[in-house]
Amino acid sequence: MPKTVYLGMIGDIMHPGLINIINEGAKYGEVMIGLFTDHAIANHRRLPYLNFEQRRNVIENIRGVSRVVPQDEWSYVENLKRYRPDYIIHGDDWQQGPDRYIRDEVFKVMAAQGGEVIEIPYTKGISDSSLKDEMTSIGVTPQTRLSSLRRLISAKPVVRILESHSGLTGLIIEHTTVDVDGQTREFDGMWASSLTDSTSKGKPDIEAVDLTTRLHDLNDTLEVTTKPVIFDGDTGGKVEHFGFTVRTLERLGISAVIIEDKVGLKQNSLFGTDAVQTQDTIEGFSAKIRAGKDAQITRDFMIIARCESLIAGKPVDDALERCHAYVEAGADGIMIHSKNKSGDDIREFCIRFRQTDSHTPIVAVPTTYNQFTEEQLAEWGINIVIYANHMLRSAYPAMVECAKSILTHSRSLEASDKYCMPIKEILNLIPGTIKK
Repeated sequence: MPKTVYLGMIGDIMHPGLINIINEGAKYGEVMIGLFTDHAIANHRRLPYLNFEQRRNVIENIRGVSRVVPQDEWSYVENLKRYRPDYIIHGDDWQQGPDRYIRDEVFKVMAAQGGEVIEIPYTKGISDSSLKDEMTSIGVTPQTRLSSLRRLISAKPVVRILESHSGLTGLIIEHTTVDVDGQTREFDGMWASSLTDSTSKGKPDIEAVDLTTRLHDLNDTLEVTTKPVIFDGDTGGKVEHFGFTVRTLERLGISAVIIEDKVGLKQNSLFGTDAVQTQDTIEGFSAKIRAGKDAQITRDFMIIARCESLIAGKPVDDALERCHAYVEAGADGIMIHSKNKSGDDIREFCIRFRQTDSHTPIVAVPTTYNQFTEEQLAEWGINIVIYANHMLRSAYPAMVECAKSILTHSRSLEASDKYCMPIKEILNLIPGTIKK
């Protein structure tokens, strides 16, 4: 009976290094590919460009591969115990860096099972990260971007979204990463905020900036990024117009629109009961949701209903009644909003909503109750966390201080040293800048 060789693989970008390791493995026996699922990848790296089924279809048709099985965890332990291969093969690049603990686990399991670990030299001159950087520079199709939000919701305990109001903030969201306890963390997508769109133009957040202008500016972000975008649709406008908005957003590759159940001149929700907050009727807002769902073309686009009951000072019962009705009308998710700093009302809503609806995504914007971590919010049943205005809020104080410094000293020396990045860095900040 032929021996089995186990090889873990993401399989998103095939290159000679992967073909080489498959060929090396085939020298020892039949190669079983443990193909990482989106769930296994999502908390450690960006989601692959291809979904699991697409990647499996490619890998199954590579010469030398005898079988493909899903690997649902970043760790190999569960699959090694389940399939008990005679060998596991891996490049020697895991001897250093954050995956060393994975290597240690593998050696222990294989030793206990009487198996062997084969390490082969990492193929020089080929890097998954550099190939992905090249693909990012090429861009992404609207459909691929659009569908990625649903994949993220399915794969991750909580999806992390940050506000973007320009191509520059989009680039920051696209490329910023940190390592925490051996895991790479990054933002999963962008929030196209009505508030920050308006504020960056010096206009009030009362829907004074029309949809065409907002989408024109959003195109700057879409041109230089690949991650999903959730669009702040305010009230969604008139029922008769909302269907056109949905189709426009779909065509651009936007993943979701969030519309709020308010009518009349917009007042920002964070004013709470200090401003008049007039909600639409359940019937009226449900009709708008249905109009949007009837208009959409793709299955992946999401219409998320934002409930303002708690903002308007109404009880959790009112929010629950409305949100269940909105889901019944076809909403693909619920955003529950509150300016209560304790977060108690949000927590109560989520727990009670989950008692009768276990699958509809819940979106939260913890601007006022920001003491809770994403992990805690996920325990309440929240799927998406939006940091809704932090890029603009952090930039404004720095710019004011820079301006004051120049006025105070009649020169820019102090401002440059304290508040500004070096001019060389800003010249190299944008990919594709020509060096002279």
